[in-house]
Amino acid sequence: MQLIDIGVNLTHPSFAPEREALLARAFDAGVTQLVLTGTSLEDSEQALELCRQLDQGQRLYCTAGLHPHEASQWKSDSARALRGLLKEERVRAVGECGLDFNRDFSPRPLQEKAFEEQLALAVELQRPVFIHERDAAERLLAIVKDFRDRLPAAVVHCFTGERRTLYNYLDLDLHIGITGWICDERRGTHLQELVKEIPEGRLMLESDAPYLLPRTLRPKPKHGRNEPAYLPEVLACVALHRGESEECVAAHTTDCARHFFGLPEM
Repeated sequence: MQLIDIGVNLTHPSFAPEREALLARAFDAGVTQLVLTGTSLEDSEQALELCRQLDQGQRLYCTAGLHPHEASQWKSDSARALRGLLKEERVRAVGECGLDFNRDFSPRPLQEKAFEEQLALAVELQRPVFIHERDAAERLLAIVKDFRDRLPAAVVHCFTGERRTLYNYLDLDLHIGITGWICDERRGTHLQELVKEIPEGRLMLESDAPYLLPRTLRPKPKHGRNEPAYLPEVLACVALHRGESEECVAAHTTDCARHFFGLPEM
């Protein structure tokens, strides 16, 4: 089986001492390609540089964008800088961008402005979008609707919402990213019911490492940090609750991710 991890924060400082070993473990676990997440202009540049430094084949790609937590950093020349990054061959999507009305680390009007300008760049350059949303589904849907007909594709990364929100996203022909949240018996049980509602061709898997360590993982790593090598645990949980074999889910989620990001066959 081959898996593609569509969201890994490889720039996170906790990974710095062992990035090569981490990637080796991922490849050994069947995670053949990874998309590194960019969350600011600086972070996106670092993700791109890691792709160049660490990839000996066609395994590492990345996104470039500004996370809603960082929306206050969006300046008059940010679009120009981001446009340059998005023209790089290894950069395959705009993001992580979106709205986060849960923590409100940036004022909501600034979040909306940064999100809209990044969607405009995605339309201009015809790149897919990697979207973050927390407690902001209604407003996010209203913004995305204005751009959707001109966007090639968009994925709601780390989906954790309720049934109505899922259906609204699917009605807009959005893709859905599922993480180890689905393995969490405290807060992810509703996803176990919903995951079967996501059509083939719209579902992708992601670790969101170093966050969201699957709580079903045994043995648990002593450091308590998630990594792409644990993506098969997410696969197993998704397969169980979709009533499909792991081989089937691996095949259609990998095919979906490959087409979404325009990744080469391995």
